[in-house]
Amino acid sequence: MIKVIGFDADDTLWINEPFYQAVEKQFCQIMKPYLDEAETSKELFRTEMQNLEIYGYGAKGFILAMLETSLRATEGKITPEEISQILDIGKTLLAMPIQLLDGVENVLQKLQGKYKLILATKGDLLDQERKLQKSGLIGYFHHIEIMSDKHENNYTKLLAHLDIQPHEFLMVGNSVKSDILPVVNIGAKAIHVPFEVTWQHESHHDSVEFQDFITLTGISELLNLL
Repeated sequence: MIKVIGFDADDTLWINEPFYQAVEKQFCQIMKPYLDEAETSKELFRTEMQNLEIYGYGAKGFILAMLETSLRATEGKITPEEISQILDIGKTLLAMPIQLLDGVENVLQKLQGKYKLILATKGDLLDQERKLQKSGLIGYFHHIEIMSDKHENNYTKLLAHLDIQPHEFLMVGNSVKSDILPVVNIGAKAIHVPFEVTWQHESHHDSVEFQDFITLTGISELLNLL
């Protein structure tokens, strides 16, 4: 029944979150004269959540969140040199190397031609396009969808654009909150491939009453399942 398979990008096809966590640790070091690490991380996350509707997801929003947090949390005492350091560490996210996860390209090679493959991710448009181009995977995808967010209505619009029914769509991703539950809730299929670390905003703590999706230990298992 499946005609189209959608793949999430960050931490499903390539490594992403560890780079953000590394930059956050550097940010905490810069902020050490003003706040301890735990408080800095808490304030940064609060800023990110407040700004999601304005800046969306991605590196640029994260950089702005660090700058805003540094100004607010230090009551404007942060120095121009420290601001410059924050900008420098933030820019490393825009130049981070693309490291494909194990088995990704082999899976795409084997599935191409049997199904329409699409990339369905969220984040900053230019940043996600850059990462996709650097990944070398762009040729495997029939369609690229970079969403502002991943709610049920976003997936419903995507399926309408692809002119397919929910039962003809399968989504593969690492986030239960963004890649799995919204897809299952509209009647499509989903496969969860967990990554070693998860951004706290993407963590799903509520119990799932019925596990109407499959969890794999690695993306290569997808071939045997299909």
